[in-house]
Amino acid sequence: MTVTILIVLAGLMGASGIVLAAAGAHMTPGAGLDGAAYMLLFHAAAVLGGAALLQQGVLWRPFALIVLAAWVVGALLFSGDIALRAFTGHRLFAMAAPSGGTILIAAWLALAAAAIAALLRV
Repeated sequence: MTVTILIVLAGLMGASGIVLAAAGAHMTPGAGLDGAAYMLLFHAAAVLGGAALLQQGVLWRPFALIVLAAWVVGALLFSGDIALRAFTGHRLFAMAAPSGGTILIAAWLALAAAAIAALLRV
């Protein structure tokens, strides 16, 4: 069930990424929506790939679930802050985009740890 929820969230992230890419094409260049769209699209695909690896037992489940959830949260914070600023001129909260980016970096490192943990458990 947890993996299914993450797959649903990946689908919503992908759809949101397409919406932001379209909005970026019609708004003032430099608003940052392209970067926000790419971040959502890229991490939607990463969540789907991570879910598949998890189901195949390639990743250690506890770490893998944390990684997948962190990709969702990090991408949403990063993209949400940029999109909100582009559309309203307001921030999600102070340091939302950098916090999202930091979460994403940590999650990618945790992915490596999840793979190593699965390898060592064999």
